[in-house]
Amino acid sequence: MSINNLKTIFVAACTVIVGGCATHATESDSQMARSDSGSMVELQAAQRRVAELESELSARDSSIKTAEAQAMSRDNGSTSSNLFPPNPKVGECYARVMIPAKYRTVTEQVVKSDASERYEIIPARYETVEERVLVSEASVRLEVVPAEYQDVEERVMIKAASTKIIEIPAEYETVTERVLDKAAHTVWKKGPAAYQAANVLTETTSDTGEIMCLVEVPATYKTVTKRVLRRPASTEVVEIPVEYRTVSKRVVKTPATTREVTIPAEYDTIQVTKLAAPAREQRIEIPAEFGVVTRTEKVSDANVEWRQVVCEVNLTRPNVIELQRALADKGYYKVGVDGIIGPQTLTAAQRYAADNNLPSGSNYIPVEVIESLDLDI
Repeated sequence: MSINNLKTIFVAACTVIVGGCATHATESDSQMARSDSGSMVELQAAQRRVAELESELSARDSSIKTAEAQAMSRDNGSTSSNLFPPNPKVGECYARVMIPAKYRTVTEQVVKSDASERYEIIPARYETVEERVLVSEASVRLEVVPAEYQDVEERVMIKAASTKIIEIPAEYETVTERVLDKAAHTVWKKGPAAYQAANVLTETTSDTGEIMCLVEVPATYKTVTKRVLRRPASTEVVEIPVEYRTVSKRVVKTPATTREVTIPAEYDTIQVTKLAAPAREQRIEIPAEFGVVTRTEKVSDANVEWRQVVCEVNLTRPNVIELQRALADKGYYKVGVDGIIGPQTLTAAQRYAADNNLPSGSNYIPVEVIESLDLDI
């Protein structure tokens, strides 16, 4: 059996179901006819139409059952449940509705840069002090027979040996790292599978002839750069050698023979640099940095379902007037009550359904809306 034949049978089934709804409309119209004798002609015409539709119901019902049996036999029982409403009842109408997938936004905290440490070297502290050093030793001088002197040179220490601490700074390097930016996911796209190339996972065909392809979107990555410590800071001790100075002094070559005169020693004051406080190392902690990343994740997949709606034969002028008045009392229908089921009535019913968490549609009235308004349509 071809797709066109199945579509023809589906249209016929909908016509039968819609025709069955005339019974309720006739009962409502009959009540109005008993209260208004001027509507008798309209009532008789409606009854004749109901008789005609009921005569066609039996033949079309058998043809639908035959078509379903043939389709089940050909497809080994895999006929799509979307072709017809599940468990339909005579006198009720249904609308095939595509329920879109639901998503939610998730915000999470990520590390932008890890915690690290920085080393600082506090240099050594020196101070200058004065020291008294020997310039010439004590000597003896003779009177009467003067002594003979000669000049000699002598090396004396003017600065003692010391050490100096040299600071070797820390070395850092910059490294790059590839991290996940957006995980791989799938999306539904319209169009033949040939347009979607090799990313198509599955495809879905509805009775409208449209093709939906499930396309795999690969994960994306980003490269981040951070600075890391390659070698920590350190110090090196350098030896400073002792410093000397050559001085000249006179010494007795031949002492006097008469008497001796003592010449006291001579001293000099010099400045010497000494270590007051050695160099030390100080460690400073650098806290980690964080950032906020927002992503979208799927809560539920898209699906197709059948909803019970008000049949067209039930939307008579009196019934539409009751619907418009009920919506006007709720503050949703704000134009004149005319008994015509038009865009303004459908929009008002859709807004009422949305505010009360009920099913809604742009071109039909769900039964849940009628029951919520406490109407007998």
